[in-house]
Amino acid sequence: MHILLVASAFNSLTQRVHAELRDRGHAVAVELAALEASARDESLRRAVRDFAPDLILAPLLKTAIPRDVWAAHTCLVVHPGPPGDRGPSSLDWAIHEGANTWGVTVLQADEEMDAGDIWASATFPVPPVGKSDLYRNEVSDAALQAVHLAVERFASGAYVPRPQTGGDEELRIRTRPYLRQELRRIDWESDSTEAVLRKLRAADSNPGVRDELLGDEWFLHGGHPEHELRGAPGELVAVRAGAVCRATTDGAVWIPELRPRRRPGGPATFKLPAVTALAGRLPVLPEHPAPLHEEGRRGWSDIGYREVGQVGILSFSFPGGAMSTAQCRRLHEAYRLACRRPTSVLVLGGGRDFFSNGIHLNVIEAAADPGEESWANINAMDDLVEAVLTTTDRLVVSAVGGNAAAGGVMLALAADEVWCRSGAVLNPHYRLMGLYGSEYWTYTLPRRVGAAAAERLTGKALPVSAEAAVRLGLADRTVDCDAQSFAGEAARLAARLAASPAAQSRIAAKKTERDRDEAARPLADYREEELAVMWRTFFDPRAPYHALRRAFVLKDPPPVQQSHLVPASTSRSAGNRPDREPDVTGLAAHDGAATPSAW
Repeated sequence: MHILLVASAFNSLTQRVHAELRDRGHAVAVELAALEASARDESLRRAVRDFAPDLILAPLLKTAIPRDVWAAHTCLVVHPGPPGDRGPSSLDWAIHEGANTWGVTVLQADEEMDAGDIWASATFPVPPVGKSDLYRNEVSDAALQAVHLAVERFASGAYVPRPQTGGDEELRIRTRPYLRQELRRIDWESDSTEAVLRKLRAADSNPGVRDELLGDEWFLHGGHPEHELRGAPGELVAVRAGAVCRATTDGAVWIPELRPRRRPGGPATFKLPAVTALAGRLPVLPEHPAPLHEEGRRGWSDIGYREVGQVGILSFSFPGGAMSTAQCRRLHEAYRLACRRPTSVLVLGGGRDFFSNGIHLNVIEAAADPGEESWANINAMDDLVEAVLTTTDRLVVSAVGGNAAAGGVMLALAADEVWCRSGAVLNPHYRLMGLYGSEYWTYTLPRRVGAAAAERLTGKALPVSAEAAVRLGLADRTVDCDAQSFAGEAARLAARLAASPAAQSRIAAKKTERDRDEAARPLADYREEELAVMWRTFFDPRAPYHALRRAFVLKDPPPVQQSHLVPASTSRSAGNRPDREPDVTGLAAHDGAATPSAW
């Protein structure tokens, strides 16, 4: 079928729907509904005329579809709530109120928002994680289950969707308002740690929790429990890995990121590591680092290491998948320490959310000299990737539990094997941020997929599903499990790899192959060639990268015209076939639920 996706942003869920529907042979185009109302509606009408879709599907839509469009075409909307749930803050309310299970509903667009007939639904558990993590994982899994079922039912031509009211089994309708800051507010003098964490998790990426701190107003983003440190309620008691620790009535929480409240008439603000955001006003606080080895450790850390027999597991989780210069350097040092351990297999990653999205655009934007910080950041990323590429005394596995983009994909490709959770989405390209890219991609990507496929992947700038990644050679295995189970499954598979009779011979062959490749062309040549292009981009104020980065960080419209993701070649009149690839002209890593700060 021809399916037109209508979305407020080409976010993680929209990308996954796009990728998986294409995997199933559908011709898919995308219309970004991000313009002013009248222009937005007219743009959608034009896309419908040009593409002539059999079905219109909205994975993420914050505005209404025009009546003339939904009256003439079947339009299905993905709502992140169970049947009968209505309102713009469904997922926020579920976490805020401590729901154990929640749901996703695919319903037909109608006069009233969220009130249309139901085509499919699915339920999912709600683990104690932030909203954006939940959205990219459990919500996404349930949404794809419901979307695929709804598409199959529509294609059959025989299915009659279930009305929400007036049917044989009438639903309990619950319409809830937007979850305003007044209800999210933390009372540090009376709220327990658990209550504080629920409020932080329900707003972790967007909109954050508004609060007063050190004489100013901030939005708090993210939250993790602290089991040992104590202080007066509301007091800052320590720092760790760029985060601040704030005491509650019965414990404390780590807050990784802060965003200053925008002043009337002032410029837009954006999230930064908490210590960076508070620079100049943060009192002297003790640095309270967590030990790298996870044995006996309680509490939060963004980098951890553990061993299971002959397997070492170096896990890491950075907000939004962004990796600043400091984070790259800390992970690089942790990797060097892990390589000193007597293991035969080293697993890199294994977390349930983002693997990596590359350099940290927010930290770069906030720097006194963004060009210099860009240069420092890309070199720190390159140092980390080089360390992985030159590890020849053990097998290295990248365990990609969540999405990855740009330099984060290339970090994964530096390993001997890449294992992706079945719900992961990869964006192996840089060009939509005006970058050529580094991280030795000109060596690793063609080596895995061939020169022609590498050019197509980086040029087309399309998201790739985990299944397609294996088919293309980007990945070696999909791990079909839920997000909570991925770390355990990756450890189990790694133990099997370490115990295999072929492990030692593979390690020996790996060193021989690396020596042969180095003799043919040294890794330093690839790095020098890539960085020569990046240097020109970073230090040329007229380079598109700077305006694209600024727009991305501030969530402004891109400085160049961004058409919908339906080039002329995908229209019916051009004879589009399902196996033809539409180009992508939007920012493919843009995540409406939790916009990543990096590429």
